[in-house]
Amino acid sequence: MEYTKGRIGRVFTVRIDHGDDLILELIKLAELEKIESAVFMLLGALKEGKLVAGPKENKRPPEPVWTGFNDAREILGIGDIFQEDGRPKIHLHAGTARGENIKLGCLRGESEVFMVVEVFIFELEGISARRVMDAEQGFAPVNFMQTPDVE
Repeated sequence: MEYTKGRIGRVFTVRIDHGDDLILELIKLAELEKIESAVFMLLGALKEGKLVAGPKENKRPPEPVWTGFNDAREILGIGDIFQEDGRPKIHLHAGTARGENIKLGCLRGESEVFMVVEVFIFELEGISARRVMDAEQGFAPVNFMQTPDVE
């Protein structure tokens, strides 16, 4: 285990509207506001999306199991924003539902908003972290750099 400590900085309340791409809009906001480290939660609805719902086998690097939907679903999610290769990287795990059909996974790629998604972003200050690709693991985990103690 590795960890670092910081504090909550700016807080953003965001409305993403019908037809917008959820992940693309979060990236654009992070670039505009220069958000380098943050956690967020969201709720609303998506018209369509693609999810990674686990590895096919318990081995690294994983081969993803893909699932998706295009039937307008409620969404509830939690994620983070860290830099990867100098750009904001959105990592979002979400549950989606329509009726009794429920899916859970890591939302990736295009994700069109249906009606509205509300996002609450908590910027993390005093944390110097980046996502760095690890070929052995097959993904880019968060790596912490040395930072001064934050009180």
